[in-house]
Amino acid sequence: MKFTAKQIAGILNGSIEGNPDIEVHQLSKIEEGTEGSLTFLANKKYTPFIYETAASVVIVNQDLVLESDVQSTLIRVPDAYQGFSKLLEYYNTLDTDEKGVMQPVSIHESVALDASCYVGEFTVIKKNVRIGNQVKIHPQCFIGEGVVIGSGTVILNGARILSRTEIGENCVIHPGCVIGSEGFGFAPQADGTYKKVPQTGIVRIGNNVDVGANSTIDRATLGATIIHDGVKLDNHIQIAHNVEIGENTVIAALVGIAGSTKIGKSCVIGGQAGFAGHLKIGDGVQIQGQTGVTRNFKDNTMLQGTPAFDFTSYSKSYVHFKNLPKIIKRLDQIEKEQHGK
Repeated sequence: MKFTAKQIAGILNGSIEGNPDIEVHQLSKIEEGTEGSLTFLANKKYTPFIYETAASVVIVNQDLVLESDVQSTLIRVPDAYQGFSKLLEYYNTLDTDEKGVMQPVSIHESVALDASCYVGEFTVIKKNVRIGNQVKIHPQCFIGEGVVIGSGTVILNGARILSRTEIGENCVIHPGCVIGSEGFGFAPQADGTYKKVPQTGIVRIGNNVDVGANSTIDRATLGATIIHDGVKLDNHIQIAHNVEIGENTVIAALVGIAGSTKIGKSCVIGGQAGFAGHLKIGDGVQIQGQTGVTRNFKDNTMLQGTPAFDFTSYSKSYVHFKNLPKIIKRLDQIEKEQHGK
């Protein structure tokens, strides 16, 4: 599919510098731009590439000041990153407007599907499932009994949505996700064995939530595991039973959250962070990658390290930590000199 610079500027409400009729048919990184490609410049450290790229069209910030001429047509917008994201969303809408039920599928007779919905091949939908308008369920998915899926939600290839899970509107569940599986509950017995504790709750996911590929969200022991509106989860994340994640919190890949931990709204959690169970994390907390969180923290704290502590204190401590071999060597020398006296 081809777009002209004029069409792109119209979608983004941007202004054009250069040839409005130049066409693009592919996307590229700015450092890898070729004729016919579209790219963007948002991060200042990539600014030198604006003078070298062969990309036909570059989306840039409104306030970008050029130091010399460029060969690309520029589209100026208030925020290049947001503009490029909007364009990708627009393109994706054009590219994925499937409708209808493909074959073969297995859909229980109790399930009502609006004509705007799409169900891909080899998908199974069990009884008493409620599905909103414009829902897209891609091939090889499993939708368990009593599941609710809100309008505009997309379930991508191979996802497993198990019984009684509730998913809101305009969510994206990426390939390989398992939502609503049993939580990890085992009671130790006197003879050293473990007895399984039934997990009878559900998973409740709000609106505008993204769940990354191969992530898992366990159903609650009792009540609900809750993912509130606007949460964005990266790939390979484990969320245990009865966890609650507040609105607009963003979590990077490989994070593990143990049972019954409550995480506030608008938190930012780096990759490979780990959370012990039964914790309460406040709103606006920022957690660096590979941090181990083992206790409660208040609103708007910044954390790093294992066990986690204040980010500023961690940074100061790390200066001494990396110099520890030199410090020990100096102490040994001082001891030798004192004993020599």
